Amino acid sequence: MGNFSRQMRLSSALLKRLQSQRRTVAAVNVSGSRSFTTTEGHRPTIVHKRSLDILHDPWFNKGTAFSMTERDRLDLRGLLPPNVMTSEQQIERFKVQYSGLFRRPRGMYFSAADRGEMMSMVYNWPADQVDMIVVTDGSRILGLGDLGVQGIGIAIGKLDLYVAAAGINPQRVLSYLGLQEHRLDGEEYIAVIDEFMEAVFTRWPHVIVQFEDFQRNSRVALAGLLGAVRAQGRPMIDFPKMKIVVAGAGSAGIGVLNAARKTMARMLGDTEVAFESARSQFWVVDANGLITEARENIDPDARPFARKVKETERQGLTEGAKLVEVVQQVKPDVLLGLSAVGGLFSKEVLEALKGSTSTRPAIFAMSNPTKNGNGHVGHSNQANNMFLFPGIGLGTLLSGSKIVSDGMLQAAAECLAAYMTEEEVLQGIIYPSISRIRDITKEVAAAVITEAIEEDLAEGYREMDARELYKLNQDEIRTYVMNNMWSPEYPTLVYQKD
Repeated sequence: MGNFSRQMRLSSALLKRLQSQRRTVAAVNVSGSRSFTTTEGHRPTIVHKRSLDILHDPWFNKGTAFSMTERDRLDLRGLLPPNVMTSEQQIERFKVQYSGLFRRPRGMYFSAADRGEMMSMVYNWPADQVDMIVVTDGSRILGLGDLGVQGIGIAIGKLDLYVAAAGINPQRVLSYLGLQEHRLDGEEYIAVIDEFMEAVFTRWPHVIVQFEDFQRNSRVALAGLLGAVRAQGRPMIDFPKMKIVVAGAGSAGIGVLNAARKTMARMLGDTEVAFESARSQFWVVDANGLITEARENIDPDARPFARKVKETERQGLTEGAKLVEVVQQVKPDVLLGLSAVGGLFSKEVLEALKGSTSTRPAIFAMSNPTKNGNGHVGHSNQANNMFLFPGIGLGTLLSGSKIVSDGMLQAAAECLAAYMTEEEVLQGIIYPSISRIRDITKEVAAAVITEAIEEDLAEGYREMDARELYKLNQDEIRTYVMNNMWSPEYPTLVYQKD
């Protein structure tokens, strides 16, 4: 810590000295005294490097101070944040926000200003083989702190997890970020995304693209719900019988409900009748109380889960009933919290849950964890999407599927729910320890590949063509996954002259 503080003091002193020198030069020029610049100031410097080689060289790397003309001339477009800064602005930014400085490229940057150029821009990245891309438009970076230049740390962090958990080779990953400006929407937004995707798949036809912060974590929640069935001493096939009260009818909450409803319908035969029947297992409460068909102006996404008026009357409930009333009357197996509003799971609500018909009712405070309530405190689980997305990405990559189907996502969630032993789930443990992340990723990836094969989506990966992939049994699929997971081991290095 002492060394770091000393370095920062030295950096501050250097910055002040540089600024002082700039003010002195400016004063001399204004006064009319003789001013001059060195020949290096006006004469172009000849370099024998381009692209990343320039950015990796501290003698020539100007970071965000490269003009757009220089970026095009040196194949730097897309390798730097899209804004151009002066050296004075860079100094000021360093003083205010050290972590915001761009020092070396860890991803690429695309913006609406790059329309028409994206096809050529992707070739500025030096790697001919890229397996995994994480792209974000920054639209859901919510209060997570200083994440570096325009939030690219979000995409980089997810790729780090792909490397650590899924064994994706770090030399074959790439993060992308959009420009921080007035947000595009509608057809204009779609046009930019379409051009980006066309450019990416033209250069890397088999790459997997994850749209980070465009999506939700409904499958991890679903795995938890399935695990809760097992924790209550019931087989997973009993999931369609679960009574679930949901606090929150926003996009995140409805996303979880849709995934759970599809799973219930699938277990009931995957018919339209089964899908309609599954809706009756959910009671959704938003800021205005229980949602029923009597409510005016129901959000279209929440409408499928609005309770029928006669049903609610038989249960002693009405439109807009409070959460505590709903819990008292429904006696749910699961209380699922997916609201941005804090304090919903009050002491009264948790006391009401004691009347559940389940011997071990489950509480999922997924947005706002609570410390309220009395009685025995069971195992506290963390519903983290890192238990699923590395395996989904790896499995999709190794299967060669061009899409990630609902069935593949479903298989991943069911695999995670079934991963824990009977002894563990009876202790209330429904998510694995992070120390087992490589193993659970292997299992999830194998489940995703198996589902891709069953849906006839698998096309193979590298030496494993589709014909050979379809011949593999379950153990062989697991071995195939393990053999394609990168491990951080030092390779033997061999020097060769140019």
